Amino acid sequence: MKITTAHGGGGKLMTELIGSVFLRHFKNSTLDALEDAAVLSVPAGKIAFTTDSFVVTPLFFAGGDIGRLAVCGTVNDLLCRGAVPKYLSAGFILEEGLDLETLERAVRSMKAAADEAGVTIVTGDTKVIEGKGGLYINTAGIGIVEDGVDVSAKNLRPNDAILVSGSMGNHHAAILSSRMHIQNHIESDCAPLNEMVFALLDSGVRVHALRDITRGGLASVLNELAQSSNVCIELLPGYTPADFQVQGFCDILGLDPYYMGNEGKLCVAVDGADQEKALRVLKAARYGSGAALAGTVREGTSSVLIKTRSGATRVLEALAGEGLPRIC
Repeated sequence: MKITTAHGGGGKLMTELIGSVFLRHFKNSTLDALEDAAVLSVPAGKIAFTTDSFVVTPLFFAGGDIGRLAVCGTVNDLLCRGAVPKYLSAGFILEEGLDLETLERAVRSMKAAADEAGVTIVTGDTKVIEGKGGLYINTAGIGIVEDGVDVSAKNLRPNDAILVSGSMGNHHAAILSSRMHIQNHIESDCAPLNEMVFALLDSGVRVHALRDITRGGLASVLNELAQSSNVCIELLPGYTPADFQVQGFCDILGLDPYYMGNEGKLCVAVDGADQEKALRVLKAARYGSGAALAGTVREGTSSVLIKTRSGATRVLEALAGEGLPRIC
């Protein structure tokens, strides 16, 4: 069965689509009410609120798909402010000609990712437009920021340690491999990072900043952190951002793994005295076995530097121009 404009027209076909696909997979008492807005119970205090849109091509790729991506991307944005993710909205823009099975496959993946991340999809919207069978998803998320949690890009201090939760560029390389029909074993790292973040925050480690490393790659994230806190970040001479598969992929295509995007990796700034404990916590968490110390923070103007093995210093700029489009 194909999606037609009638599926977005507000009539019988739209009702059937909502019931047979969205309500069947996302079923919960709040969503099932089909009200114009979800009424939610949240504790007194601060909430975090974020939104993101997902237009990735192809829809399905090694290690993930647009549905899993739409949940993980928004959940991880909430986590990076130290929030406990609770609720998501899901807006679907469907192009005429989309296979209903393709839509349902993405929805099933969203549900599995939401269950893994401990969030509930409580409201949504569906639109159908002219096109060639495309699928686009917007998710917004609400999370609870508990008392005493202060995680911000503005919190970096001299002597902080910069940690990464794994190797760089896996998602980026998986998407590009699929588009170019390159056969390899590279898979996307798309994942919700709840366990890792909660373990860090509960461990007593003094976590100053968290960022998920997506578009623009690690280089861009580090530059954003350095600028927000007005510090200099210096990467270690021996730090290697990519695993051997992604590094080989980059070498063949002339790409730099510092600018390759991920969808399941964190950059973490912690008090320097806590770096060993933080590394142990990251390595013990799901999706964190490849965690490593990447650099340190020192006084200086907003910049990111790499010390080479020969002793020279290279300035690592943020991404300039266009990277690979539609990685999320």
